[in-house]
Amino acid sequence: MTASICVPRMCFPNHFSALAHKYVQYRPGYPDALFAFLASQVREPSCAWDCGTGNGQAALGLARHFHRVIATDASPEQLAVAIQHPNIEYRLAQAESSGLATASIDVCTVAQALHWFNLEKFYQEVRRVVRSGGILAVWAYAQSTVTPDVDAVISAIYRWLRPYFPPERRWIDEHYTTIPFPFPELSAPAFSMSALWTLEEMLGYYSSWSAIAAYQREHGHSPLPTIEHALRTVWTQPRMLVQWTLHLRIGRIV
Repeated sequence: MTASICVPRMCFPNHFSALAHKYVQYRPGYPDALFAFLASQVREPSCAWDCGTGNGQAALGLARHFHRVIATDASPEQLAVAIQHPNIEYRLAQAESSGLATASIDVCTVAQALHWFNLEKFYQEVRRVVRSGGILAVWAYAQSTVTPDVDAVISAIYRWLRPYFPPERRWIDEHYTTIPFPFPELSAPAFSMSALWTLEEMLGYYSSWSAIAAYQREHGHSPLPTIEHALRTVWTQPRMLVQWTLHLRIGRIV
């Protein structure tokens, strides 16, 4: 069963607080071109809100292009290990009740987190805090690609572990194409992430999956040794190029 965190006036599904250190260590970074593009879509890159910031990966990208970034998350554990930058202010807050001033934000971003929110309430909050003409940008990434042989093993691993992900994972499986998104949409270039990883780093990435922790809770042991054995048969170089496609949707606030 999904755990929850409750602090004053705050409850939320808690899949990742216990994995905060793994997130900051093993999750791939987003491309700078994405944030440059988002900044180009507003009149003034004054203030960005990164909602569900986790360890601040997207907030850090925004900080290179916006004068100020307010990054919120409902997990104190994630914020405790967030990446620091002089342009970023971290706040403990739920997505649906940010505490931000009305019409104070130029861009709201949600990286790999929208599917955890109460969408109706979150979209109401976005309409309140984002200025007219501003944008909401949300994105997710699913399975990585390496080589055909590695990809076949990765697909088998994912099918094995899929039942241990929360139900909201289906939005990612569907590449965010089916998630409700009630805003006039903008077209955008294609963006992707890449990392030159060792097998140990790839296994570290898997260790940050909520499904790994769920599997271990149910069975009393980690599935990582099985995953390592399967990958070692196809991981042919000390470092291999791992890539993820970003599934991006951008809406204009009117």
